[in-house]
Amino acid sequence: MPGTAAIIVAAGRGLRAGGGVPKQWRDLAGVPVLERTINAFAAHPMIDEVVVVLHPDDINRCATLGVVCTPGGATRQASVLAGLLATQADRVLIHDAARPLVRASLIDRVCTALDSHVGAAPAIAVTDALWRGDAMVTGLQDRTGLYRAQTPQGFDRAAILAAHRAALSDAADDVAVALAAGLDVAIVAGDEDNIKITHADDFARAAQLMERRMDVRLGNGYDVHRFGPGDHVMLCGVKLPFDRGLQGHSDADVGMHAVTDAIYGALGQGDIGVHFPPTDPQWKGAESHIFLRHAAQMARDMGFAISNVDCTLVCEYPKVGPHQAAMRAAMAEILGIAPDRVSVKATTSERLGFTGRGEGIAALATAALMSA
Repeated sequence: MPGTAAIIVAAGRGLRAGGGVPKQWRDLAGVPVLERTINAFAAHPMIDEVVVVLHPDDINRCATLGVVCTPGGATRQASVLAGLLATQADRVLIHDAARPLVRASLIDRVCTALDSHVGAAPAIAVTDALWRGDAMVTGLQDRTGLYRAQTPQGFDRAAILAAHRAALSDAADDVAVALAAGLDVAIVAGDEDNIKITHADDFARAAQLMERRMDVRLGNGYDVHRFGPGDHVMLCGVKLPFDRGLQGHSDADVGMHAVTDAIYGALGQGDIGVHFPPTDPQWKGAESHIFLRHAAQMARDMGFAISNVDCTLVCEYPKVGPHQAAMRAAMAEILGIAPDRVSVKATTSERLGFTGRGEGIAALATAALMSA
């Protein structure tokens, strides 16, 4: 595929960070490190595909990540090569899974630099004095022109793939592989918050950084549609056979409309009627996934990842329970998040009001967004 892919290297088994499991699977403020890293790239408008390189023992976890996965090799370089072979993107950003705090602005800088360079990588100039020694100081090291390397490191895919195939030994990072192959790599400004989690205390430091910069948004949505002639209803992206249909300008998917409005609300961007006016004939009978995809993309464009959505359908019938799993899967696919971050449930109104009289269906939804 054309475009830009993010390759997230997560095949390591290192346990130096503690917790009894590889650091990429440990929770960071309630969300696994790897999932936070994936979300940072999946939410970025310049990233068209995310590829995660996993240890072969972890490949069964792929279904929960919602992205392309491929098994890695015995070394980091072998794992990167596996990731490069798993995508057909024109450009790649290769990133360590253990850097979950990468900002959208840093991804911007690497992608923009690739417009005019075959390679680009973030780094921070060394400002501290440098010594040489072993227990005792034996000398000084000039810090002029020295940088601390970070990821994502971006490249023209064909060029870095050829470099990895030609590499004779395992390299410290992909810039080293590129330089060995004679490729030029531009330096872009790094970010002090883009830390690599290595030791146990790095988790506490990362959590503090997140608290300092986190922007959490909540939005609510509510929608109602009446019953009319028809032989099915659309609810949360799933067609349910029924002896009536829901009436509306679009396909009247009341659940999807409520979730869409919840996302718009969290962003402060009005509601469906603002973006898709019912007075516009082009939206007559439109499928509601168009609206939900638009809201999800707007969230990404504004620098937010959708953390979770919760939708409650209020109706006496049709029965929602047998279709909940399909509804969650349909919504998750549209939103670009894992199904366990989508809740769809139903309740009755104890035969009170218009829903109790079977005149229509109502839906309430909440969406939680977090700064990417």
